[in-house]
Amino acid sequence: MNHMHHHNQLDQNFLNKISFLDSKQRERLIPPEALISQMQIQKNHTLLDVGAGSGFFTIPMAENTSSKVYAMDPDRRMLSVIEDRAKEKGLTNIELIQDYIENLSIQNNSIDFVMASLILHEVSSLTKALSNIFEVLKTGGHLLCLEYEKDDLIIEGPPMAIRIGSEELEKALSFIGFKIVKKTKINDAIYTVLAVKTDSMP
Repeated sequence: MNHMHHHNQLDQNFLNKISFLDSKQRERLIPPEALISQMQIQKNHTLLDVGAGSGFFTIPMAENTSSKVYAMDPDRRMLSVIEDRAKEKGLTNIELIQDYIENLSIQNNSIDFVMASLILHEVSSLTKALSNIFEVLKTGGHLLCLEYEKDDLIIEGPPMAIRIGSEELEKALSFIGFKIVKKTKINDAIYTVLAVKTDSMP
């Protein structure tokens, strides 16, 4: 009996963490629906959310396409939260992948749009992560990165040392072969960079 209670306690802590993450993200960001509605996502597009977490972007992404949405996260528990939310909403087009971006192994040239929200500062190699994303994207496919600006005045967010400033990210994207479409400051702390995989032939 006691053991069961303990297990529930763990689950409760995890659920608290998720609701905290969601509410924090909702406070800090424009609603995910609004962000996604600005994207060039079409009804038949195949999408990939590489830092799926609790499905903050995955769920609205899945509502915006009739095709498949891959939700990628190394944490199995996060993925089961997405699974539950998808069931609740009757969404059947989400495929869960438990892995790190550095191991991304979806078919090359198969994805139309990739969302990378607050995940790139956690990867072991930015170049490797972005190269993997570049490879799975179709020509003309887009990547939207959302990160905290590297600015000492902004205390909130991940430790300064691991943050990726927008200039650094733009350089890394260009180095891989992406073309920067648009950079947007969402608020003091958070920016987005939209990049496209262009045809290398002029």
